[in-house]
Parts: sequence; C-alpha cells; structure tokens
Amino acid sequence: MRDAWSGRVGRWRRAHPGGATALSVAVTVLAAVLVVAALVLPNTVVGLGPAKFARIPGEAVIGAAVLLALPRRPRVALAAVSGVALAAMTVLNLLDMGFNQYLGRPFNPVLDWSLLGDAQSYLEDSLGRTATLAATAGVIVLVLLLAVLLALATVRLGNLLARHSGAATRGTMIAGVVWITCSALGLQIAGVPVASDRTTTALRIESRRVSDTLKDEAQFRKVAGEDRFGATPGSQLVPDLRGKDMVFTFIESYGRSAIEDPVIAPGVDATLDARTEALARAGFHARSGWLTSATYGGSSWLGHSTTMSGLWVSNQQRYRTVMASDHLSLTEAFKKTGAFDTVGVMPGVQKGWPEQKWYGLDKVYNAFQLGYRGPKFSWSTMPDQYALQSYEQRVHSKRPADGKSRMSLLILTSSHQPWAPVPKMVDWDALGDGSGFKDMEAAGDRPADVIADTTKSREQYGKSIQYSVTALTEWLERHGTKDTVLVFLGDHQPIARVSGNHASRDVPVSIVAKDPKVLDRIADWHWTEGLRPAHDAPVWRMSSFRDRFLTAYGSVPHPK
Repeated sequence: MRDAWSGRVGRWRRAHPGGATALSVAVTVLAAVLVVAALVLPNTVVGLGPAKFARIPGEAVIGAAVLLALPRRPRVALAAVSGVALAAMTVLNLLDMGFNQYLGRPFNPVLDWSLLGDAQSYLEDSLGRTATLAATAGVIVLVLLLAVLLALATVRLGNLLARHSGAATRGTMIAGVVWITCSALGLQIAGVPVASDRTTTALRIESRRVSDTLKDEAQFRKVAGEDRFGATPGSQLVPDLRGKDMVFTFIESYGRSAIEDPVIAPGVDATLDARTEALARAGFHARSGWLTSATYGGSSWLGHSTTMSGLWVSNQQRYRTVMASDHLSLTEAFKKTGAFDTVGVMPGVQKGWPEQKWYGLDKVYNAFQLGYRGPKFSWSTMPDQYALQSYEQRVHSKRPADGKSRMSLLILTSSHQPWAPVPKMVDWDALGDGSGFKDMEAAGDRPADVIADTTKSREQYGKSIQYSVTALTEWLERHGTKDTVLVFLGDHQPIARVSGNHASRDVPVSIVAKDPKVLDRIADWHWTEGLRPAHDAPVWRMSSFRDRFLTAYGSVPHPK
C-alpha cells in the first residue's frame, strides 16, 4: 500500500512539476513558521501581538547548527524528539496563558494537573456534558496534532538543511551573527527585542518553578507545625464571644473590583450603602476593611483555608499539608471552647468533604442536604437566598439541645463564574423547595453567551455580587438577634477578564453586629464604618486575620 501511494505521488510530481515545487516550498515555509512561532510564543494573552512573532529565535540558530553536524539517523531522531519537546513547551505556554488569565498566576507543572479536572467539571456545569466532552476531545486531538506537526516540521527542516548543507551553513552563521548583534545592541521592534531566547528562558523558569515547589513543600510543613494559638486551652479561646451566634460567610469572587471598578462599582456600591442603612434601621452596625487573598480568579478553597488557618495557603500542596495537620483553624477554635456547636453550610459541595474534620465542624450540609428541588444556576447548585433560608429553617432557628451557642460557616455560590443565569431576589416566604426558580433560570442568560462577552461578564458579575450581598444582609435583617455576629468576606477577586490584568488581590471583609461591644473590640483596626470599605482602609494579608480576630476577642496565645 505504501509503495502504491508513493508511486501515485511520484507520478503526480512528474506530471505537475511546477505544482509539486510550489507545494513543497509552501509546506517548508509552513513548517518553518510553525517552529518559529512555537519558539517565540509568549505565555500571556497580553503578550500576544505581531511584534512577538517577528523575532529571531536563538534556539533555532543553535538547533540548525547541531542538525547540520549530525549524520542522517541521529539527525532525524533528534529533530523528531525536539519537535515533540517543543510541542510540550507550547502546551505549557498555553496553560500559562489560561492560568494567568483566569487565576492571575502561571501553571505549576507539579501541582496544577488536578485542577484540569475541576476545570472540566466547571465547563460541564456551565455548558453541559455534551459540549464539555466535545471540548475535551478537541483539546486532546489538538495536543496530539501539535506534537505530530511539530515533529514532522522539525524533521523536514533538518532534512532541508542536510540537502543544502553549504548554503545552510552560511545561512546559520549569518543568522547567528545577526542574533548576537541584535542582542548586544538591544535592538527592538515595537518594544520587543529582536533577538529571542524565549524557549530557553521558559525552560529555565519551569525548572526553577519545579525546584521551588519541591523546596516549598518541606519548608511550609515546618511553618504549618508552628501555631501561636496551637496550645491555647479552650477556656482561653474567644472568651469575649461566649454566648454569641457566630456566622462566618464567604461570598464567592467578592473582590475589590466589585467596589472600585468604574463599570461594576456603581451598582455594587449603591447596594452596599442601601443595605448598610437597612441594617442600621434594624439595629445592626458594621465595620469593613480589606484582606489580600492568597488566590485570584478561582481555587476558592485556598482563600477559605488561608483565612481560617492564619497560614498563606497559596497552592494545592500547601492546602493538602494544612488539611492533614492539626494547625488550629478559626472555626475549630470555637469548637475547642466546648461552648459552641459548629455547623457548615456548603451548597457548592457535591461529594465527600474530608476537610470537615480540620474545620472542626460537627455537622455539614452539602448541596444534597438542603432540600433544594429547583434548577442549578450554571455552576451554582442553588440561589444564595434559598441556601440562607434552608440554613435558617434547618439550623439557625433551632437552639442547640445542649444549651451551647452556635458557630456557623457558610460558603455562598451564586456569584461564581460564569455569572449566568444570575438569580433575583423573591419573597422569602415564597421560596418553598426552590422549584419555583425554574422559570427564572430558564429566562436568564445562557452561560455560553456570557463567557464569550467580556462586557456582559462584568455586568453580570456585578449583579451577582449585588444579589449575594442583598440575600445575606436581608437574612440577617430578618433573623439576626442581639447576639448575632456576622463576619463575611470575599474569597478572591474575579478572573482577570472581569477584574483587569493588573488588578490587586484584595477582597472586602466586614463584621456586623448589634452588640456595640463586638465592634468596640476592633476599634483599633481602624476599619471603615458600614459595609463598604474605603479605598484607603487598612489592607492586611488574609493570613493575618485569624490571629488578629482571636486576639481582639480575648484569646490568649500559647504557641505550639
């Protein structure tokens, strides 16, 4: 069969010599363009542009010199291996682009492979199973095709060099001189250096990233083993909050951009101001500041665990280390007192959640234990208003049987990307089992339409934050008591497409209470009055919150 195919190709070449030559030149040019593009490809979306590809890659010059010096078999083998390796680097660059765009950081080749499964689950929730399977299959095919094409391209270019070794040698020497000259003189096109060593630099960075990750794992384990309050007896933990109804709440993707971005902020700020006034009429007052999150755009669990542990949990390995440790969480501190029952409400959890033990929660209600019978709102399993009402009915309205107080941890999800469809507030008494949300969900925006539209994503993100804040504060207004203390904050900023490529990692944090003594305890924090922190309100690292909070409410340090 192969001989027959070769024969037909040979006959076509003899019959159409001009066409055969033109096709051969075109394929060679495409091979060269593909290899050069892969060698100079940047790893950020903002770095893309014509000037980035109008460069001389030093790796190509060195590669040509090496291939010219090799006999046929080693040359073909090295060219093929180099092509596959270049394809792997291209995939890493593309992953860096995606991670920088969505999470504000590059892809970590040691830790982040597990997040690809989470990304697939997110797409399935947002776009449906069929579209996700098609997209997954398409990505796999494209990766394999890229490896094959780059391997074939480098082999073809290697063979071309060998056939014209004299001209190729002179051309390689000239290219080398030009590259050295451009590098020495710092010549640039549109601010981009003409002489490129992009792939070599990327390899060096990836190697350092792997090395730093492995070192960080050992160093962080030592840090996690030290704890300022690790040996504090329960009787000396949060004594000034005994008898309080404590509620800690994370609002998904609630970041500084929601309050300060010129497109998003007007609606959110108006909502925060209106809800501050409504709470004041109900006797509640608030103080607000900023925390710098350990994550950005996603990986919410890193923000949750950083806040609660007092450790900078900025990657998956650190998270696993903390979850496997006995480092005291803020929620565990309440359980350790013996004066609080502890409960978690996690509408975003749809499988086993072993983290319950580290958080010190006696009981956790996941997505399937809140009685919801309505539709999912894209990734969000239920509207926040329903989750809060279910919490009220199943937990908050019932006093613990043993006479204890209660500490609750709620993680709200309606402001999770892709922000479509966004639920709307309804009459609290008409929520029922949530089945009434079917028409609202069906009439809302489709995720695929919002994901592809930056302007619409920003608009819908702002609406989702307004909804979540309104639902939470209306619940407090309706059901909070003189003993209720609500602490709520964002877990991270939204993705860069919404918050901007140079947005900070700051998130708002508020403490709300009726009892003036609760807010008096944090007077020296100099937080802003109300739910909207001022632009120049204090900014702390999120990892400092646990110790500051424990100290403010009377806890005595006993280091471990």
